[in-house]
Amino acid sequence: MTEAILLVGGKGTRLRPLTVNTPKPMVPAAGVPFLTHQLARARAAGVEHIVLATSYLAEVFEPHFGDGSALGLSLEYVTEEEPLGTGGAIRNVASRLHSGPDEPVLIFNGDILTGLDIQALVATHSSSGADVSLHLTRVEDPRAFGLVPTDATGRVTAFLEKPQTPEEIVTDQINAGAYVFRRSVIDTIPTGRPVSVERETFPELLSSGAHLQGMVDSTYWLDLGTPQAFVRGSADLVLGRAPSPAVPGRCGDRLVLPSARVAPDAKLTGGTVVGADAVVGEGARVSGSTLLAGAVVEPGAVITDSLIGAGARIGARTVVSGAVIGDGAQVGPDNELREGVRIWCNATLPAGAVRFSSDQ
Repeated sequence: MTEAILLVGGKGTRLRPLTVNTPKPMVPAAGVPFLTHQLARARAAGVEHIVLATSYLAEVFEPHFGDGSALGLSLEYVTEEEPLGTGGAIRNVASRLHSGPDEPVLIFNGDILTGLDIQALVATHSSSGADVSLHLTRVEDPRAFGLVPTDATGRVTAFLEKPQTPEEIVTDQINAGAYVFRRSVIDTIPTGRPVSVERETFPELLSSGAHLQGMVDSTYWLDLGTPQAFVRGSADLVLGRAPSPAVPGRCGDRLVLPSARVAPDAKLTGGTVVGADAVVGEGARVSGSTLLAGAVVEPGAVITDSLIGAGARIGARTVVSGAVIGDGAQVGPDNELREGVRIWCNATLPAGAVRFSSDQ
C-alpha cells in the first residue's frame, strides 16, 4: 500500500479575501473544493491512506470529507496547534503512517494543480534507491522558485533558493511540490518546532550524503497561490487542460452546476464555472471566471478572468476583469473593476462608484 501526506495547513494569505472564510484547499475549483481533485488523483494512482496535515480553519475539512470512504480512501486528520512549516507538518503526522521504515510515503502540497504521473514518481523512487525523490518541473523564469539542479542520472546536486542574477540560474528545473520519502527519513525531521523541508530538510539531507533523486515531469503544473492563478486553474480543469477525475461534468467551455440558473441569452465561455444556486442574468457575459455558490450576476454585467465569492452580487452592466469579489460582497450597477482589484467579504460598493476611462 502506498500512503500519502497532504499539507493543507497554510493560511492562503495571498488568496484573500477568498480564504477569509474558507481554507485555501477548500476553495472550489471546477465546481468542487480544490482538495477533492488532489484526493481523486491520488486515489486513481493507487493511494489508499492519506493523512491531512491541517492548521488554518482545520475544522472545515473533516465534516466535508469524513473518513474518505466516498472517495475510496481512508482519511485521517492531524491539526497543528502552532504553524510548523512544511517539514514540521510532515513530522507532526508521522505517527499516523502505517508504512514500514523502507516503504515510500508520498507528500503533496495542498496548493499545486498538476498532471504529474504519480505512479512514475514512486517507480523512480524505488528503482533509484533514493531516500527522497522530488517532482521537478521546468519553467521559463525560475527566479521566483527554488532551483534543483541534477546530474546525468537525475540525482540532485544542490538546492538554490530564488536566484536573482543570470549567473545563479544554473538550471530551469524547480521543486514542483510533490515528494516521495523513505518512511524512516521522516523520523529524522526535528519535532516540536517549525521546519522548512525546502530550506532545511533537503539541504541537510544532501550535505549528509543522502540520495535525493529528481524526476522531471513537464506535464501541466500550476501553483494556485494567487487569485489569478486559482481562477486560471479552475478554468483549465473545466477546459480539460488540467487532468482530474473529480470534475463534476464533461469538459468544455463551461460548467454549470445543476441548481444554478443561467438566462438563455447569457454567454459563458473560457472554462467558466457557475456554482450551486448561482444566478446569471439576461445578456450577461462571463468568461474564464468562477461564480461560487449563490453568487448573482445581474443582467448585462461582463465578468472576465475573475472570481465571484459565495453569495456575492454583481450589479447590472458592471464590468469585472481580473478581480476577486469576496463572499457576500454587493457591487452595485455600472461599476468597472479592473485587474488586481479585490473587494472584501460583505463590502458594499454603490452604483457607479468605480469607473475607468477608456485610456486606462
